[in-house]
Amino acid sequence: MTREAAPELDLRPPAAPRRLRLGVAGLGRAFMLMLPSLAHHPRIQLVACADPRPEARIRFTADFDAPAYADFGEMCEDKQVEAIYLATPHQFHAAQVARAADAGKHVLVEKPLAVTLAEAASMVERARSAGIRLLLGHSHGQDGPVLAARRMITGGEFGAVRMISTLNYTDFLYRPRRPEELDTAQGGGVVFSQGAHQVDVVRLLGGGLVRSVRAATGAWDPTRPTEGAYAALLSFENGCAASLTYSGYGRFDSDVFLDWVGEMGQPKDPTRHGAARAALAGLPDAAAEAALKTTRAYGAPGQPPGLPPAAPPRFHNQFGLVIASCERADLRLTAQGVEIHGDTSRLLRKTPLPAVPRGEVLDELCAAVLDGAPPLHDGAWGMATLEVCLAILQSAREGREVALHHQVAPKDD
Repeated sequence: MTREAAPELDLRPPAAPRRLRLGVAGLGRAFMLMLPSLAHHPRIQLVACADPRPEARIRFTADFDAPAYADFGEMCEDKQVEAIYLATPHQFHAAQVARAADAGKHVLVEKPLAVTLAEAASMVERARSAGIRLLLGHSHGQDGPVLAARRMITGGEFGAVRMISTLNYTDFLYRPRRPEELDTAQGGGVVFSQGAHQVDVVRLLGGGLVRSVRAATGAWDPTRPTEGAYAALLSFENGCAASLTYSGYGRFDSDVFLDWVGEMGQPKDPTRHGAARAALAGLPDAAAEAALKTTRAYGAPGQPPGLPPAAPPRFHNQFGLVIASCERADLRLTAQGVEIHGDTSRLLRKTPLPAVPRGEVLDELCAAVLDGAPPLHDGAWGMATLEVCLAILQSAREGREVALHHQVAPKDD
């Protein structure tokens, strides 16, 4: 009788995860906010960039030992690039997605998807016909607590969601802006740039299918000639209602409701009240303000050399006060997780933090491109969110309720 040989142990270290070779278009403020995530995410490799500023291209080549292009089309032709992160101004998204799709590149587009529904529809169709993935991000709908609350709602743990209340007061309108960022026709103002976040959150929690919108907007500072505030009521097909309030006028700060954790998950100093307005005081003209904004972009003089550290976040990103009222509990989203308010008790269910800030955005991108998973924030979802933002503007302009026609449910429904 022979003894079977013991199987050989495989002592080789596990294979490193397959990394997505990503090119970045636009090295401005949006890229700076995503840089810690992009530089340290275990499944992302930055292999190229495109930006018109030579100082940004020089810095990128030094940081990533990768080519930097002045022309977006040239980066699209780079065979090393598998996918592109579009961190460019809103009005360029449609044409750039078309160019990327022609080159067979998957695309992650900063919110909003586009400025018009016609542009958004063309982007969705271009991606479909080219067989590429088109995703929207970053969006606060991708924050861990939002996704955790959605799982509680879809799982029926506390019954159906009946009402969602959201409120966010920031200094958005007084951060340094380029002229087009104060022009609604070019995608400026808080509805396009901030409403896209808030709408995305409530659509995910409410089931996605918004039936109608009734809204009012505020443009109260003639030196900032665009919408600085809005209040909207969204009615969903499933009977849920959501109220959305946003002000970017830099007075009240709703982070007081989030224990002074800021939007990007960082501890916030409440004594810096009014700092954004103060930084603009005394600037002579719009050109000086645009130049001030450039100092916050990648590659600007005076920035410390090298990449930001890979410190794990202490808190989740957040977008103001969000309460989802279900049949058997109210769910309040916090920078640590979901606070559950029941009939006789209250508890905080903490949500695991991502390994890198805003890691959920890149997790979704990698899962879609590398693993073939259908993304929640695909092009059709981004178009539906844009439709709500446009309806807020239309309802305020025409003083009536606006019906919607391009809504989609989340992919996990």
